Amino acid sequence: MLEGQPVGADVAVLDPPRTGAGRDVIKLLAAARVPRVVHIGCEAASFARDIGLYRSHDYVVEKIRVFDAFPLTHHVECVALLTC
Repeated sequence: MLEGQPVGADVAVLDPPRTGAGRDVIKLLAAARVPRVVHIGCEAASFARDIGLYRSHDYVVEKIRVFDAFPLTHHVECVALLTC
């Protein structure tokens, strides 16, 4: 989806499915040198994996917030701001 897009995006906002964004999407963002990424995750394990992938591409975690959007369940929404 990023391929063929105009160069120079200031920010990317991702809200992937529970499986996460994954290696290929994060690699494309890093190659496009998007300076700010807002990543939303609804599954903690894939969210943590994706954050590690961003870090391997020199992104820095500026903020992480966790929201209990579904009280009395184990589900949470995680939001991270990453910069490079």
